[in-house]
Amino acid sequence: MAIDKKYIGKTWPTMVYEVGKEKVKEFAKAIKSTNPYFLDDEFAAQSKYGTIVAPPTFAVVFGAKLIEPIFFDNELNLNLAMLVHGEQEFEFYNVVKSGDVLYSDAKIVNIENKEKLDVIAIEIMTRNQETKDVCKGIYTFVVRK
Repeated sequence: MAIDKKYIGKTWPTMVYEVGKEKVKEFAKAIKSTNPYFLDDEFAAQSKYGTIVAPPTFAVVFGAKLIEPIFFDNELNLNLAMLVHGEQEFEFYNVVKSGDVLYSDAKIVNIENKEKLDVIAIEIMTRNQETKDVCKGIYTFVVRK
């Protein structure tokens, strides 16, 4: 059964994520970064940011929190057994710092129904406590029929 295009534009409640310094450090170590902006408290405190900052790829941590409610949305009725991650892309606007409170909103921006699969694109827009945009992510998923 095809994903109905009437769901283009559908949104979900805002997700709030508090950026913890230790979480950022753990993530940086997991991606094998040695960047002192991500790991060194003293260095980061003396930087123009004044604290530990997150690597750009940390966007997958706070952005992905919104993917789960979409996957389990009864209206969409996605066949998770046939769903695969297609691609994702990001645009970055402001640095994410430890201590930031991030607010992310998700919206379906496209649905394509093809012969043997459906493609669904979800935009996640994130802003910080100062209402400054942090990043926009487009997550694309493929559901085989």
